[in-house]
Amino acid sequence: MATRPHTPASPKNVKVNSPVQGTPMFGCQHVQQLLSQSQETTNTCIQHYKAILRQIYDNVPIIPQVRKSIKDNMITASLTSNFLCLQCPVVMSHEDVVKHGDKKSHRFFVDSKTGSLFCHMCDDFVWDPTLEDLRNRKIGTGTFSSRKRKYDELLAEAIKEDPKIISANTMMPSCRADGLRGIYNAGATCYQNVILQSFLHNPILRNFYLSDGHSSNACELQNCLSCAMDDMFQDFWGTEITNGYTAANILSSFWISENKAFENLVTTKEQDAHEFFQFIAEELHERNGDGKKPEIGSEHSCNCIIHQTYYGKLQTTTTCQNCNGVTNQVQSFLDLSVGLENLAQRRGKKSNQKTSITLQECLDEEYVKSDKCEYRCNNCNGPQQARRHTSIKRLPNVLSIQLKRFEFRNGTRDKSAAKIDTQVQFPLSLSMLPYTNRARSADAKEQYELSRSCTYDLMSVVVHVGEIDTGHYISYCRVGDQWFTFNDHRVEQASKSDVLGAKAYLLFYIVRTLA
Repeated sequence: MATRPHTPASPKNVKVNSPVQGTPMFGCQHVQQLLSQSQETTNTCIQHYKAILRQIYDNVPIIPQVRKSIKDNMITASLTSNFLCLQCPVVMSHEDVVKHGDKKSHRFFVDSKTGSLFCHMCDDFVWDPTLEDLRNRKIGTGTFSSRKRKYDELLAEAIKEDPKIISANTMMPSCRADGLRGIYNAGATCYQNVILQSFLHNPILRNFYLSDGHSSNACELQNCLSCAMDDMFQDFWGTEITNGYTAANILSSFWISENKAFENLVTTKEQDAHEFFQFIAEELHERNGDGKKPEIGSEHSCNCIIHQTYYGKLQTTTTCQNCNGVTNQVQSFLDLSVGLENLAQRRGKKSNQKTSITLQECLDEEYVKSDKCEYRCNNCNGPQQARRHTSIKRLPNVLSIQLKRFEFRNGTRDKSAAKIDTQVQFPLSLSMLPYTNRARSADAKEQYELSRSCTYDLMSVVVHVGEIDTGHYISYCRVGDQWFTFNDHRVEQASKSDVLGAKAYLLFYIVRTLA
């Protein structure tokens, strides 16, 4: 007759009730084997589990989950759940569970948000009476006994029990996760997710929507995109939730839009993030502004939140080489597009190898240097040679810059062309004064004042990874002094070197006077 398994001895101050009739004594047969090996093994697992529960429930509830990479031992902070090994002090992502289990033969892990036990052999969460009783006590009383104690008492006890476990499993990140959530990919929608994240972490748009700049409750428009944006801002910044967000209202408002100019975006295939940024900005302008569509080449002005945030003005000066007559043309712009290919080719020929270029060099090509052009001069009554120079007449509060990594034909990305993979060095702080039409005319004192008003700080970076037609979009956004990587619903803490080393496609800078 087989010996009936016994419930493992409880650690000090923890009493485990005998299971009621029909209730299993262990979560699964694998947990039974683990907790039935020896009293020492059982106590070690119990102490590990208690240390993990302290880390989960004794800290601020909205903080990134932290782990160390198994491969390179780098610390990574993530909003999605990680897994803490029950048999050793290692924290890992769900993807690393299999690698760790195969290497160490450890098969039991604890969810870093809920404290639930995951059995790798069952490939599922299991309910074990002994461990579940500990978890319920910790949730209910903040301790593992019936007497509620102060936090410093708990901390002292934890360190006394097992200082190695506590130090290894208690890596406190230096930030809170207020407003930080990932966005689920609804089927090749990563190009939308990165733009939505740049909007969500734009303080001007955030303040507008959180102060009822556009209240979804008062709006009478059907399928209003601005109402969907208002709901999203409220969900991100008004609730203490870190789980992924499903942008269903945004997608539905987008897909049923009557804007035919962007109908090619309504598909399940990967599209262009820059084109989506232009679409959503235009739609929000129509919902919050005068409803007029900006004409290409026009100096359109509007007091809506989109124009106040993103729009600036360019001035193109054409000088006739025959009579020196000057003509100025001013037009509004939503973003600046700068070329990479010609500059990269010239730099490569000089060095005979691939090399990086700087954002400032790209801007110099567009807004400092002048070009020769054909020009019909009114004074000379005929075509003449001229020089054309474009500069910025008015800078926006948020400067959007597109680095032209793709070739477009008829408004769509040309998949037959190669992606321009040149590394572009961009700064955390950018002075735009050299590219304005007042850069040369101002005196020293005025230059100093202008430079202060033309200084921008990096806010968001959009990166396209992979090939043109099969790639993926991720983004980096700054929250306070911390940077985070947004990869659809996965959010991880990033370093400044991660951000500055990225091959950016879109850059969003905010003027420092408003930051």
